[in-house]
Amino acid sequence: MTKIIDGKGAVLGRLASYVAKESLKGEEIVVLNCEHIIITGNKKDVKERFDAKRGRSGSSQKGPKHSILSHMIVKRTIRGMLPDHRKGRGREAFKKIKCYVGIPKEFESSKKIIAGKEKTSKFISIKDISK
Repeated sequence: MTKIIDGKGAVLGRLASYVAKESLKGEEIVVLNCEHIIITGNKKDVKERFDAKRGRSGSSQKGPKHSILSHMIVKRTIRGMLPDHRKGRGREAFKKIKCYVGIPKEFESSKKIIAGKEKTSKFISIKDISK
C-alpha cells in the first residue's frame, strides 16, 4: 500500500525522519507539495547555509551535488536519514520514495496524510530557498 503525504506546512526534518522510517519498513511513500514544506529557524541563516552548500560544488562533475529544485531538496534530506543509500536496505528504501512539486493528477482524489500541523514564528519554505 502507498502512503500519500501532503507536506504543506510540515517541518522538513520531522517529515524526512518519518518518511525514512516508513520506507525502511517496506512502505511506498509519496510526498506532495514539496515546495510548501518549511525549515524552522532564522530565514537569513537558513538561506546562507543552503547557498554555502551550493557554492562548494566547484567546477568538476564529481560533487557534492546540491539541487535547487524543491522536490530534490526534500528527497536529499530523506536520503540523509537512511542507512547507506548505495547498498542494501538503504537503496531499497530510497527507491520507494517519490517526491512531487504540487499535486499530480493521479493523486488528486486519493486520501492524503496531512503532515503540517504546527506553526512557528521563525521559518522559511523550501520554495523561498530554491529561488
